[in-house]
Amino acid sequence: MNTIHLLPVLLVLFAGQSSAVSITAERKPNILIIVGDDLGYGELGCQGYTQQIPTPNIDSIARNGVRFTSGYVSGPYCSPTRAGLMTGRYQQRFGHEFNPGAAENTPDTVGLSVQEKTIGDRFKEIGYTTGWFGKSHLGYAPQFHPLKRGFDDYFGFLGGMHDYLDAEGDQHNLILRGTTPIKDIDYTTDAFGREAVAFIERHKIEPWFLYLAFNAVHTPMEATDERLAKFPNIENAQRRKYDAMMLAMDEAIGRVRAKLSDTGLDRNTLVCFISDNGGPTMRGTTINGSRNTPLRGSKRTTLEGGIRVPFVMSWIDRLQPGVYAQPVIQLDLHATALAAAGVELKSEWKLDGVNLLPYLAGDKQQTPHDALYWRLGRQMAIRSGPWKLVRYDSIADNGNGAITPAKLYNLANDIGETTDLTTSEPAKLAELQAKWDAWNATLVKPLWGGGKSDSDGAEPGAARRSK
Repeated sequence: MNTIHLLPVLLVLFAGQSSAVSITAERKPNILIIVGDDLGYGELGCQGYTQQIPTPNIDSIARNGVRFTSGYVSGPYCSPTRAGLMTGRYQQRFGHEFNPGAAENTPDTVGLSVQEKTIGDRFKEIGYTTGWFGKSHLGYAPQFHPLKRGFDDYFGFLGGMHDYLDAEGDQHNLILRGTTPIKDIDYTTDAFGREAVAFIERHKIEPWFLYLAFNAVHTPMEATDERLAKFPNIENAQRRKYDAMMLAMDEAIGRVRAKLSDTGLDRNTLVCFISDNGGPTMRGTTINGSRNTPLRGSKRTTLEGGIRVPFVMSWIDRLQPGVYAQPVIQLDLHATALAAAGVELKSEWKLDGVNLLPYLAGDKQQTPHDALYWRLGRQMAIRSGPWKLVRYDSIADNGNGAITPAKLYNLANDIGETTDLTTSEPAKLAELQAKWDAWNATLVKPLWGGGKSDSDGAEPGAARRSK
């Protein structure tokens, strides 16, 4: 039974602390944000799905911290979610509503607006060393490079996907150390984990912010032979690769967490793990074999399966383990990380995310958000309390791709969005539509995208070689 999604809120207390943002005088905390790519909601052991893929290291983050059962991202696919995380603001406020295209087709003006300050910028300003390892997908031109967006170290690729085994598999989207292309790589997931470990070792005596953005488990589906051999009973070839790729990511995260322990930094490091969107499970997306159980819908839709994700946070010396059921969003990680470092959040920053620490501590009893909002072209959604109003791509219902009429669901007893309540709850329908309309009026038009080619952010120039 999937009753874990319906648990009541457990107030999570800071051990020995009365304030959510009390910081030790000796050293500010380190911040580690880990993002998986196209990870299905129903895959992790900590989510209750232990029958196939062992994920002990991700599960350990949840076991030693807080698991958010209503954790969301602000976009149903890759680049918009990452833009929201980087800025702490709904990406539709600055026109970053859709994915950039492939590198060879993308104008130099397309990318995360240089008018927006990133989380890297903010941590640099307070004296942190900053590192970014893995996927960017926030623009290819020099002004969008991570080294220009507040990060001291970078190792990764700038596009939306990459071959796992061939560093030069896409000549338009090379793997870079800083700004220098590398020629050889063993396996990207292993490499990004190693780079994060090395960064922690180099900077173990100073506070750091580390953004670790895996391309696992995005297509192309490629796994190492030794990991494939660990799933001999999985008959579906694509699913077998998915399982092996998930295992690789979990092992890489385990090595990073072991380094935190070895250096004595594990107790004073805020660790967050999310997926950038739901698993791509429907036609019209580049399907990777993932599952969003028990949610309906997929990456690229505003149904729960596109926007509700695995979402865990730990801080051993500050957060008591538990479950938090009120809706939160990846925008909150920006504000929470800064607050953990003792930064006063300023109203002129116009952040949409909030500092979650006082809610987890019980200092604030209300919900972090009156409502959460989504817009992707003509798709939309709003969640307020248990209620959700949504218009989504009808391909999720095996339709023709037209956007559905508004549908109303009560997620408290219908997490799978199966029973439309628009007829029986007209007042709630009107209330949520009015809230969404007011929010929508504050947004700008998308600066690019919106066509069929933006459906899943695939990079057609990337090589797709399996091993």
